[in-house]
Amino acid sequence: ADGGGGPALSTAPGRSQVFTTVVDTFLEKLVAAGSYQRFVNCYRCFYKLQPQLTRSIYDQFISQLEASIKEEIQEVKNEGNLEGLFSSLDKIVEEAKDREEPACRPSGIPEEDIRSTMVPYFLKHRSYLRRVLREKEEENRKVAESVLMGRDRIAELQQLIQARQQAWQ
Repeated sequence: ADGGGGPALSTAPGRSQVFTTVVDTFLEKLVAAGSYQRFVNCYRCFYKLQPQLTRSIYDQFISQLEASIKEEIQEVKNEGNLEGLFSSLDKIVEEAKDREEPACRPSGIPEEDIRSTMVPYFLKHRSYLRRVLREKEEENRKVAESVLMGRDRIAELQQLIQARQQAWQ
């Protein structure tokens, strides 16, 4: 059917095509669930009086229902930019096929994957913060000693000043 002699499908259908197929399948099943026979069973008295009119009403109802659903789905696709998002997602998946590094969620369980990624980082960061804390505590201890030595020196100088003041008087 493709005329090229090659495989008919060289790549998997895009997400947009899959979405459209799912919607079409849904509509087919919806119409099948609302078959003409069920419609007739619901409106048996009317059917007995006007079978051709009943069929016409059913056909109009089904066509309007399908059109309305398709219109709503198209509106959702347009409002959410689903075509663009599907295309972007397809590109991301295609680009990721050639990568050898693990995916963002290699196990498939987000909690475990984030834990396996973040715990080593947090442990390293905690050890860094502890080292900085020790350095700052040591620095503060030295500053406190310096302040105490300065106070002692001030007290000594005040005593010296008082002694000299008394000696002068």
